[in-house]
Amino acid sequence: MGKIEWAMWANEQALAAGLIYATGGIVGVAGQFRGWQFACFGIAAGVFVCLLEYPRSKRGKGTSVERTGQYCFTVCVKAVGPLTRNYYVRAFLHAALCVPGGFMLATVLGCVCLGIASLIYLSAAIHGEHWEPILPRREPPKRVGDSIKEPPQNPPPRPPPELRRKKADKLEAAVYDNPMSVTVSE
Repeated sequence: MGKIEWAMWANEQALAAGLIYATGGIVGVAGQFRGWQFACFGIAAGVFVCLLEYPRSKRGKGTSVERTGQYCFTVCVKAVGPLTRNYYVRAFLHAALCVPGGFMLATVLGCVCLGIASLIYLSAAIHGEHWEPILPRREPPKRVGDSIKEPPQNPPPRPPPELRRKKADKLEAAVYDNPMSVTVSE
């Protein structure tokens, strides 16, 4: 059984939490709820979390699938350096960002989701994981068909090798017997 990559789960959870947090903030500001200033913070924190969490990290083993348009965000997150690569920092950052969301009903769900993401990032950090960018490969892709020396000459379905037609230069040898008997019905 393979090792669980906690950071993958934390990344998905934090991205969803950022969206929920920002949406709750928009509802709080648009409704002019009491304490709408916390909702303004929720919008800013949600957008920040979404921008931070949009680029996926490279997996330890297997293939790493990047999100559409992730490259420009990856460059920005990579430029910040160890602050964004370290999952202890992300765990405490998300924990700090979720606290003001608890003071307003519209942002409570985003606050709880971001708190859960913080705990998952803490688990990832304890297990020794860190953020690694997915960058485009520098090596050219392998040519397809290097192993195929000569393509098949006849279309499928192909008969078994012992029944295949021989070259036409020897006409008698080129004919093979049909394994099924063919009779003409009159």
